[in-house]
Amino acid sequence: MINRRCFITGIKGKSLTHNEIIFLNEYQPWGVILFTRNIKSINQTKKLTSEIKKIFNDKNYPILLDQEGGRVNRLRNFFNADQFTNEYFGNLYLKDRLKFNNSYKLFINKTSQLLKSIGVNINTVPVLDLRVKGSSNIIGDRSFSNKSKLVSKIGDICIKNFHKNKICTIIKHIPGHGFAKVDSHKSTPTVKVKYNYLMKNDFSVFKNKKSLLAMTAHIIYKDIDALNTATHSNKIIHLIRNKIKFGSIIMSDDISMKSLKYSVKKNTLKAFSAGCNLVLHCNGNYKEMLEVAKNSPVLSKFIIKKTSHLYKILS
Repeated sequence: MINRRCFITGIKGKSLTHNEIIFLNEYQPWGVILFTRNIKSINQTKKLTSEIKKIFNDKNYPILLDQEGGRVNRLRNFFNADQFTNEYFGNLYLKDRLKFNNSYKLFINKTSQLLKSIGVNINTVPVLDLRVKGSSNIIGDRSFSNKSKLVSKIGDICIKNFHKNKICTIIKHIPGHGFAKVDSHKSTPTVKVKYNYLMKNDFSVFKNKKSLLAMTAHIIYKDIDALNTATHSNKIIHLIRNKIKFGSIIMSDDISMKSLKYSVKKNTLKAFSAGCNLVLHCNGNYKEMLEVAKNSPVLSKFIIKKTSHLYKILS
């Protein structure tokens, strides 16, 4: 593990290319993330993840997937989760607690079973962003509720149940995407809400979470840092560490998203400079992958220690 570097990479297709095999061997990313483009069937995906793990000689090598349910369903080829949005479960929690407990547990068990069957061991859930009226629909029904305490409670249940199933989690998008009026995949959201309100509401949801990873929001919080997105803001990362008190691995959201206005190289360097531990790059563009890899340091003692905690959940 000591030779691995502080980035997570996407790959292009349903099997590794010759260049990707060389890349993984040479640059040793901390983890690999899969998308729908990489997934045709259970057997094909299992073969792909087995090949990746074989390169690292590590049965617990981190392989990530966005499998939220609802419209964020990378397993759509063989699993229909359209009905099971976070909003659905948030409403069910308010309406019928017993039914919620049974249904949500079943949903997480089934999701975990499928993830393990394809060799994935980290799910990028729960979404802890609040539902805010008038905001971008990029979150929308991916949020459990507009009530911070309810989102926090279901978030705890989500993390606990995935961990029981030996799947690790990533809380997102820290410190809170709720007030963003534009989609950060396409442009830079600026939140003008005051610090005190955000601390009591959006930011508070991320406190006391037992997830070993947290993914940053590519959002400018004007009252805290008017120039930089959370991913590139030393002030925001400091707040996440010292006010929200998240003490484990902080990773960036996808470094190639349009919200970040610099080159892939500069986006990568700025994320590390701000205090992110890992950088995420998703699109499988080989030229960009090289830029991220070459500008990512090897794992620190802190990340190695936290990764060993993560491995204990997987074993």
